[in-house]
Amino acid sequence: MISDSTLARDVDAACRLTGTFTLRSGQAASEYFDKYLFETDPALLARVARQMVPLIPPGADLLGGLELGGVPIVTVLSGLTGTGALFVRKQAKEYGTAKLAEGPPVDGRRVVLIEDVITTGGAVRDATLALRSAGALVDTVVCAIDRSPVGTAPLADVGLEVRAVLTKADLDAERHP
Repeated sequence: MISDSTLARDVDAACRLTGTFTLRSGQAASEYFDKYLFETDPALLARVARQMVPLIPPGADLLGGLELGGVPIVTVLSGLTGTGALFVRKQAKEYGTAKLAEGPPVDGRRVVLIEDVITTGGAVRDATLALRSAGALVDTVVCAIDRSPVGTAPLADVGLEVRAVLTKADLDAERHP
């Protein structure tokens, strides 16, 4: 349970938009959740990050923020916890160092992934497998919002525990109290 009792309400109010939107699936929707609106609001981002701190398991060597939404969150979390940060790309860049994860080496280190919103976990799954192939120990992802269906474990197939500040149910409860 989060200790910031108005966080779900405030995130929902900032991020839920009404209008006409085309979803990634191609479907039309009259409502859209724009997660970047909490990530670009310094006060709201700080509140979300503070609630993520106790979800980080002991023994984390690095916090890996996934491109794009996890990067601002991991930057704040790194400052709050003093734990080093990684910026994890969707795919390794094809020039320069050709790195997947920008920051310190990951081999033999416990990396806790940081994500903004998880629905199916596709990007987190890909990052987990890539970091593990580079020698990282990855077993936990901490996210701001878990939008996966209740009772599912979208990343169980890769042995990843999901720890979330808010869930889809938390946000929906703010619309339908």
